[in-house]
Amino acid sequence: MKIAINQLLETEQQKFTDALISCIETFSAPDRLKESVLYSIRAGGKRIRPILMKLMCKGLNGDEERIYPAAIALEMVHTYSLIHDDLPAMDDDEFRRGQLTNHKKFDEATAILAGDGLLANSFQLITQAECYSDREKSYIVSMLAQASGLEGMVAGQYLDMQAENREISIAELEQIHRLKTGRLISFAIEVGGFLAKASVVQMQKIKVFGDYVGLIFQIQDDILDVEGDQAITGKQIGSDAVNDKSTYTSLLGLEGAKQHKEQYVSQAMEALRQLELEHSDLARVCQYISERNQ
Repeated sequence: MKIAINQLLETEQQKFTDALISCIETFSAPDRLKESVLYSIRAGGKRIRPILMKLMCKGLNGDEERIYPAAIALEMVHTYSLIHDDLPAMDDDEFRRGQLTNHKKFDEATAILAGDGLLANSFQLITQAECYSDREKSYIVSMLAQASGLEGMVAGQYLDMQAENREISIAELEQIHRLKTGRLISFAIEVGGFLAKASVVQMQKIKVFGDYVGLIFQIQDDILDVEGDQAITGKQIGSDAVNDKSTYTSLLGLEGAKQHKEQYVSQAMEALRQLELEHSDLARVCQYISERNQ
């Protein structure tokens, strides 16, 4: 009998949050700076990325415990990106996950440095992981740097800001979100497959699945910005419209965005079918990502 998806997610979320806190507490940093980092870590979050990494590894019969250093490093990068995204020069948000954003709780300089520290130490964590071979460390560090840097998330954030106050095409929007949101999600899924020693053919299918999951995640985010409940999402509803951002809902309408998302869900599930994982927990989490309310 399979465990309920919400229970599965809550259990894994807590495991990764506890692991993150334990990791951060080992770093020797000034008290207030560490407090700032832990403030954003303890705010919680869905931990979808590390969960996807773990479930891909598990689904391919890999040792799921070996994903932890890479998964924690990934969440450190993700948390850094959220701290910086909320800054006045970026999205200028006051609340994240139902609490004050880091720069509102502390100050802008501390928030910037907290993000910088999380990014830098994420790579330290991978390179010092005793469970990885030198080849594995090299692969994971290279992939994470590419996914988070000028060819990935950072580029996506820049393009997203440049797209404000002007009309863009669906193709341009998807390029933005493949980079800004999708690359870290794809990284999680691909590393899960890599650590499970997936074949070249399997990795090709894993990459396809990761690409669609990233887009599904972003479309649902756009939908929630229109019809979500702020008490549940922890974020201000309608902020994209206030900031004059192009989104799937602004370009396609709410129903059009939902139809677009369902097409991607079908394609993601087809990739899982080819991996013989269509009945796995990974498939259930993919469906959850499409239907989530926060």
